[in-house]
Amino acid sequence: MKFVLEYIKKETVLTVSWILAVISAFIVPPSGVYLDYIDFRTLGILWSLMVIVAGLKENGLFMRIAQICIRYADHIWKLFAVLIFMPFFFSMFITNDVALLTFVPFALYVLKVTKREEYIIPVVVLQTLAANLGSMLTPIGNPQNLYLYTESNLGIVEFICLMLPYSAASVVGLLVCVAVMTAKNIKNGSTNRLEMDPESIPCNSTKVSSGVYGVLFLFAVLVVVFSVNYIILVVAVLCSFLVLNREILKKIDYALLFTFVGFFIFTGNLGRMSAIKDILTSMVCGNEVFAGIIASQMISNVPAALLLADFTDDIKSLIIGVDLGGLGTLIASMASLISFKLLAHNYNEIKGRYFIIFTLMNVVFLAMLIGVYYFTLWIV
Repeated sequence: MKFVLEYIKKETVLTVSWILAVISAFIVPPSGVYLDYIDFRTLGILWSLMVIVAGLKENGLFMRIAQICIRYADHIWKLFAVLIFMPFFFSMFITNDVALLTFVPFALYVLKVTKREEYIIPVVVLQTLAANLGSMLTPIGNPQNLYLYTESNLGIVEFICLMLPYSAASVVGLLVCVAVMTAKNIKNGSTNRLEMDPESIPCNSTKVSSGVYGVLFLFAVLVVVFSVNYIILVVAVLCSFLVLNREILKKIDYALLFTFVGFFIFTGNLGRMSAIKDILTSMVCGNEVFAGIIASQMISNVPAALLLADFTDDIKSLIIGVDLGGLGTLIASMASLISFKLLAHNYNEIKGRYFIIFTLMNVVFLAMLIGVYYFTLWIV
């Protein structure tokens, strides 16, 4: 019983998704139609990307790149810029949660060895913001983008152009934050040469495995962009990892995949309840951006995307809504919880202050990007 309660606490969103699915099944009895609810293409691509990225992470590729970048950070403003913009740019390709799992522990280590631990809260807050902001730009940056991209008729260029104003504004906002945070040190000419011990960076890579993972990643991108049959990708990834590193297959976040399935069943059943469908459609249609933002604050942006997508045809506006909705509360983006848990594990005494600053900064950036949304409407 204790194990069950602990698992429910750990995987709250998964639990909620299946409770809702089961409740809805009492109203709409299970049948073969349930299979039509499930977007197997999204699940297959998401699983493949999770496995490939886990393999690249296990090989130490991202940490090696981080090490190289840090070697050139001879001033504190450069150091903070590298620590913050690495998750911003990497999240576009390896998802926001993997970017934070990789670079938050790295930042904590770097700030400790450079005796800059007083900056832990602002750096981790900005890293979290950066990962959520950077992941908005591409269809593979986060799970909700992948799902909504497959549901839409958008091309890759159109998708990037849709989110580019928000990403561009985010870069400016993050640069301003770095400048403000390091203004005193820049004025004093503070330097921060950091020499890292290569042995401190885990790396289990081989040329063969790294090459294979890289090819698989490029193939995954082609599958997403050009609508190649996803089954080919799934089989290629499965066979490759069974040969090269089958342990990776056990480490994937299968809870996320089953969360998708739970919400697919729940939203599919809602769509067959005409009265509820009409109510939700009337609430969402024409209000996709703010419906996405508000729903994300309460249930996080991945479930919000899954819930709302069935009740609107304006997927473009919904993409903007749930991506911007990742800012705000701590649960607005589940990736934000990763940073909070990592920080609390290492510096539990400052997690309260972190939460306050995190919330304030998220509100500021959310307000800024809502302003960008209204500006884009005005110029269009």
